[in-house]
Amino acid sequence: MPELRFKNLTLGYERHPAVHHLEGAVKNGALVAVVGPNGAGKSTLFKGIVGTLKPLAGSIERHGIDGGGIAYLPQVPEIDRSFPIGVYDMVAMGLWRSRGVFGGIAGKDNHAIKAAIAAVGLTGFEHRAIGTLSGGQMQRMLFARLVAQDARLIVLDEPFAAIDARTSTELLALVQRWHAERRTVLAALHDVDLVRAVFPEALLLAREPVAWGPTHEVLTVENLNKARRMCEAFDESAEACAVAAE
Repeated sequence: MPELRFKNLTLGYERHPAVHHLEGAVKNGALVAVVGPNGAGKSTLFKGIVGTLKPLAGSIERHGIDGGGIAYLPQVPEIDRSFPIGVYDMVAMGLWRSRGVFGGIAGKDNHAIKAAIAAVGLTGFEHRAIGTLSGGQMQRMLFARLVAQDARLIVLDEPFAAIDARTSTELLALVQRWHAERRTVLAALHDVDLVRAVFPEALLLAREPVAWGPTHEVLTVENLNKARRMCEAFDESAEACAVAAE
């Protein structure tokens, strides 16, 4: 049975659609890259999947998954770095859906949090304020929160944007480990070469679906150019939303 199914899905804000007529399914254990120009609706789609944005039309079926079964990594700019919280407590937030806000942290939870922090290479940073972290350290911490959550479905919005190559490589290895564990992973990405190398399945989105299926069939020059042209129809600043064809 599919993990997710989209039925003629339209999502948007204040009745202005940002994703139109998406139809298809994400299989259990799939590793899917969602690719598209800036403004193509990738973040909007992810907010619909995690339930923070209700469909304007159509539906999203989440088979056997409640809110606690989805781990969500938003784009880093959406995180308030001035919030007075340390790394340990931020990672512990990954347990809130299963423990409750006032559930408290038990001994086994403490072990799970420390193990999650170690898994991303941040041991020793537990008491650091998040506002003191570099971009790469911040992303490692957010990945640690996902590890602690231990969810079946993982949704990553631009997980490798604006971080160093070493951090990207190590976090990508974690994504591949999740895939090997038969978790379902969706990631919004701009790096077409990375998608071709690592992700077996891709959805090319330009507010409407352009193509969805095996990556080598989806990310063709023809399809990428089509996505760019569709983007230009919505946004006159064509270069700002172009997708590299090669």
